[in-house]
Amino acid sequence: MPVITKDTIIGDILDIAPETAPAFLDIGMHCLGCPASRNETVEEACLVHDTSVDDLVNQLNELIAANKK
Repeated sequence: MPVITKDTIIGDILDIAPETAPAFLDIGMHCLGCPASRNETVEEACLVHDTSVDDLVNQLNELIAANKK
């Protein structure tokens, strides 16, 4: 099971775990398909969207773990 960190690229996350898309949408990241957002790290996205990187990383890892059971 992959582990998401603040340095993980968003496009990589969406490729391996598309079920995480709502978490990004919830922080206001509505352009998940655009090349710029897909190449950002989780930390970069959180800085732009004024969100706690630790909270989002935890949420993403929980979503992935729940979906892999």
